[in-house]
Amino acid sequence: MSLENMINTYSEFARSSSLIDTELYAKYEVKRGLRDISGKGVLAGLTEISEVMAYRIEDNDLIPCEGRLFYRGYDIRDIVKGFLTEKRFGFEEVCFLLIMGHLPSPVEYAEFRKILGDLMILPDEFLRNTIMNAPGRDMMNQLATSILTLYTYDEKAEDISIPNVLRQCLQLIAQFPSLMVHGFQSYAYYYNKQSLIIHTPEKSLSIAENILHMLRSDSKYSQLEAQILDLALVLHAEHGGGNNSTFTNHVVTSSGTDTYSAMASSLCSLKGPRHGGANIKVVQMFEDMKKSVKDWSDDDEICAYVEKILDKEAFDKSGLVYGIGHAVYSLSDPRALIFRKFVEELASSKHAEEEYKFYSKVETLAPQVISRRRKMYKGVSANIDFYSGFVYKLLDLPSELYTPLFATARMAGWSAHRIEELSNNGKIIRPAYKSVSGHKEYVPIDKRVDNQ
Repeated sequence: MSLENMINTYSEFARSSSLIDTELYAKYEVKRGLRDISGKGVLAGLTEISEVMAYRIEDNDLIPCEGRLFYRGYDIRDIVKGFLTEKRFGFEEVCFLLIMGHLPSPVEYAEFRKILGDLMILPDEFLRNTIMNAPGRDMMNQLATSILTLYTYDEKAEDISIPNVLRQCLQLIAQFPSLMVHGFQSYAYYYNKQSLIIHTPEKSLSIAENILHMLRSDSKYSQLEAQILDLALVLHAEHGGGNNSTFTNHVVTSSGTDTYSAMASSLCSLKGPRHGGANIKVVQMFEDMKKSVKDWSDDDEICAYVEKILDKEAFDKSGLVYGIGHAVYSLSDPRALIFRKFVEELASSKHAEEEYKFYSKVETLAPQVISRRRKMYKGVSANIDFYSGFVYKLLDLPSELYTPLFATARMAGWSAHRIEELSNNGKIIRPAYKSVSGHKEYVPIDKRVDNQ
């Protein structure tokens, strides 16, 4: 038997022996995915960093409401309105708020920008030896490798005192855009045979501006492009301790490991298409939809396509309408509502009004189809991934960077949560799993039956 056939045979053993009767989850009151049947998460910790609101409680009943998101107690809508009104970039301010716990004064803001500027340059030998000489085919894996390699350049890598961890976190926030952009440029050079042009980040620029400056060969970008990319970073920066990658950070941090290992673990979580990888899935789904739906203004034709997705007959046959629905939000995702206003402006500047209208129609119709076809315990609406991939496409950003851009933003939230976990001296996180395999008697090898 060939190696491939043997693997296929044994993979069936592995799969079948791993299946658990779904009725046992109800019998033992196990909250699958750490969520109950109504979608409410199991309380696993306390945090002061952010709050996600999607329902109110009346007479012990969960009543869905319009979604709200708070960073350190401040409504995200007010934060965005504040820096946009003052015509500033907001991501650096949000990083400070999430990690330090308060809005920065003008002096603190200037000092914080200077710190990030001083930390953003990668070591020359790191750029040459790790990124340029060892390009990866997957950007998220490449970024995880790069972060783990940065460990070897840190003389205090294992020091988990708060001052040292803060220094490491700020350095990763500052350097991550370069890791991302240079990693992609190396990938594009080696695998796509594109020209290799490296721009060094500039201390005077915001993180959003630096991403566009480093990524584009001519370093040119409009104020609107930089503003919307900055807004995307702000809206993705943090989303409570219970999201998969942040919870991963808490779990790994609770073991007492180093900052680089904790951040790489969160990156690996974010890579998944059910988490940070959803934005590229939305774009791919729409590319398929545009081929199948001949009239983008025909509601019936759009609904028919969505039904095919739900029936696992269209796109990737997963049955998922990417960008629609959220583990917490029901009636609305506040991030999507904020983003949508600016997406329309960007689409107009890029002469993509018709495509934006198509997105808007799907945003309205898809929840209606899902609600008709599936039993719903809460409402369903567009989440921020629904529009973020479209925005990155309009900004002419390569699809390989859609999820890394999410990670660039979320590095701020992960940093705040790591410091919070370490500051509270919590126990190692170790939830319980109940064995349902039963007990068996050991059989000597010469008396065992071949299962093939």
